[in-house]
Amino acid sequence: MTPLDKPLRRELTIEGQAYTLAIDPNGLKLTLRGHRNGVELSWKDIANGDAAIASALNASASHGDG
Repeated sequence: MTPLDKPLRRELTIEGQAYTLAIDPNGLKLTLRGHRNGVELSWKDIANGDAAIASALNASASHGDG
């Protein structure tokens, strides 16, 4: 198996908008293409089942809702 020792970036389209997905040893981050802020999830949160809560909090914070 190949270790994840450096960031891996891929572009994807969601509802007609381009996003960048970055996967690195700390977790993953989804951002609107050309922007810096996005939704981040750590591997720890995903492994512990806290991903839904972390995702909701990140989304709320990034949209100024919280």
